Amino acid sequence: MNHLTRRSLLSGMALLPAAAAAQPAGWPDRPVRLIVPFPAGTTTDTLGRLLGNFLSAQLGQPVVVDNRSGAGGSVGAASVARAAPDGLNILLGTIGTHAVNPNLVREIGYDPVRDFAPISTYVQTPVVLGVRPGLGVSSVAELVALGKRRNLTFASAGIGTTGHLSQAMFNLRGGVDSTHVPYRDGGRAVTDLISGQVDAMFYHPLGFLPHIQAGTLRPLAVTGRARSLVLPEVPVMAEAGLADFVVEGWWAIYAPAGTPGAIVTRLNALVNAALADRETAEALRRQGVQAMGGTADALAELTRNEVTTWREVIRAAGITAD
Repeated sequence: MNHLTRRSLLSGMALLPAAAAAQPAGWPDRPVRLIVPFPAGTTTDTLGRLLGNFLSAQLGQPVVVDNRSGAGGSVGAASVARAAPDGLNILLGTIGTHAVNPNLVREIGYDPVRDFAPISTYVQTPVVLGVRPGLGVSSVAELVALGKRRNLTFASAGIGTTGHLSQAMFNLRGGVDSTHVPYRDGGRAVTDLISGQVDAMFYHPLGFLPHIQAGTLRPLAVTGRARSLVLPEVPVMAEAGLADFVVEGWWAIYAPAGTPGAIVTRLNALVNAALADRETAEALRRQGVQAMGGTADALAELTRNEVTTWREVIRAAGITAD
């Protein structure tokens, strides 16, 4: 956890006593729906269920995970943007739903800033740059040099994913012109990477870990501000020679715009409490993610900054939703 993350989490935890005492009267009087905008069994779904279990125990009402997938998470996000602001429908948003998709899809159906009440950041993870060993490179510098001699192919789990964005940033920061090869899911992309159908890929640490351990995939760098807890021996991009290269997937909790401040404050305190809970924190660690937490204002600022950052990268790289 970097120093900004730790400070944010601690500041959020400071809200707990006051927020716990200020349970909004009569809320919740029914089950709360936590909209997960991706299918069951995905990482986002697992993270949502971990938080939902904790919230259920604290609120005295079931928190029901409702998987509403489609359009890279935009279907579920739009459903919460349109929901009544009563605290009974909340969203596990992502970098995709709130920073990438709004810059890719013209008629997305919601504004990531205007249509949501930020609750709290939740967790984050960098992605790993991996190559097939047969490519003959062992560092980012060697990969960049190879990319300037010939075209490289980069697999990803789909258009607009953190892997795709990382490949676009690699082109911009490395001064190369690699080709993006999107797949329907990360598993198939990794299989083709290992078999030599593509050259490289940016992907989540846990998705790569078994193949790294087996020697069928070589990690070159991670895209976070700090090294990965899962792969501490692998350098970050800045250490590997590419400055100003940070890509971190993140998850956060949002409610519809207009949700009462007392409900926002209570939910914010509970998300921070979940991150401080030993059992929940250990389960999150096993998923290879890092705790974030903090205030609702911090999430609002993150959302605005990420929308701007990825708008610039998407435009510079000429990325489209097609």
